[in-house]
Amino acid sequence: MTTIPRIDAREMISRAPETMAELRRAAQEVGFMTLVNSDLSPEDVLRVIDAYRAFFQLPEAAKEPVNMARTGANRGWGAPYSEQVDPNANPDYKQVFDSGLALPANDPLAHLTCYAPNQWPDQPVGFKQTVEDYADRAVGVAMDTLRGIIAAVGLPEGSFDEAFTKPMTLLRGNYYPTRPVDAGANDFGIAAHTDYGCVTLLATDGVAGLEVQQRDGAWLAVQAEPGTFIINFGEMLESWTNGRIKATLHRVIGTSQERVSVPLFFNPNYDTNVAPLGSGGTLLAGDHLERRFRETYLHLQRPA
Repeated sequence: MTTIPRIDAREMISRAPETMAELRRAAQEVGFMTLVNSDLSPEDVLRVIDAYRAFFQLPEAAKEPVNMARTGANRGWGAPYSEQVDPNANPDYKQVFDSGLALPANDPLAHLTCYAPNQWPDQPVGFKQTVEDYADRAVGVAMDTLRGIIAAVGLPEGSFDEAFTKPMTLLRGNYYPTRPVDAGANDFGIAAHTDYGCVTLLATDGVAGLEVQQRDGAWLAVQAEPGTFIINFGEMLESWTNGRIKATLHRVIGTSQERVSVPLFFNPNYDTNVAPLGSGGTLLAGDHLERRFRETYLHLQRPA
């Protein structure tokens, strides 16, 4: 059975040989890893998870003013069944709250979905500050991880840094309710999918739910306590590195327990060419994300 590499962040940053070997296995064979001993403590994770949980517990009327379906972007609250990551499954029954890097209004890219203005609810008190503080620090952990992974697979260290000066980051709070009693084989908290971008840094409340597909097709449960991050790699990074780094299918079926998770989707600048290195092709990171968003968010598929 596949094991998920467990990486110490300090040893990754110092490029300890055994750790780099495990990073290489995570990138090339598994597509997932866990990260411990980072700059984000269990208390930091629990603080932001509690903030998201308090928001999701609000009545629908309090969340509706920041419903992302109102804006035609991917910022704010996403109601249950508002996303469909797998067209062969039913829409996902989870709720989400999305925020990300917002550009100044006069920036020529500010109109794009991936840089849209954030929407902040009036409640709970302090929600915006808590989420923004966490996001700022999570970006640093994600960048350290990306640099480590790039070095582990033999690419020049720092060679991707210039692509992250205006990153298309998206911080999400996921709320998975208990699995509906009438749920069938095509119902998921989130159906099987690969992430769209580069690196995903996932914090959880410790409740089980995430499953990763192994190379033989079997599903492996992956669980982590608050402060231990589950990290996976997306389609964009697999393309960009010409397959050196693998994107892996994963899903959440749901259980008898509620679950809150907080992924940071860490992606490069909009105009970064993420076509395979050395291919001579062109694939803009922003074009890839915009297309995948339109395929997933049901409100972006409605006629204007």
